[in-house]
Amino acid sequence: MMAYSTSRMEFLVAMPINMIMPIMAGIDRSVRVMNSASTAPGIDSTIAMGAGMLPIALGFGTDPSFRAPMAIVVIGGLVTSTFLSLLVVPVVFTYVDDMVQWFARQWRKRFPRVTAAAEVTP
Repeated sequence: MMAYSTSRMEFLVAMPINMIMPIMAGIDRSVRVMNSASTAPGIDSTIAMGAGMLPIALGFGTDPSFRAPMAIVVIGGLVTSTFLSLLVVPVVFTYVDDMVQWFARQWRKRFPRVTAAAEVTP
């Protein structure tokens, strides 16, 4: 369940950024818009799953000695995956985009003819 939650939320954050980045002013604005759009569904699903696991983590129900540690780990994984998806993934995406832009600038400085010839040919 945690892997599903993380991959689903990263899909919500990263995929639309690639689609709207050419339209918007830049990567910073695109990341802010898409992260704010994906915050509510990500936190809602985390709260719902955490609320469902909370009685088990507190030891209610049958055989709490077996199920409580598993519920605690699931709740911790949900919080961790939400943190990673909403904070770390957009930051890493921004750094990778900055690195790609830097390499592109270095390439254009070092090989100006190759870049100009590549732009002319269809």
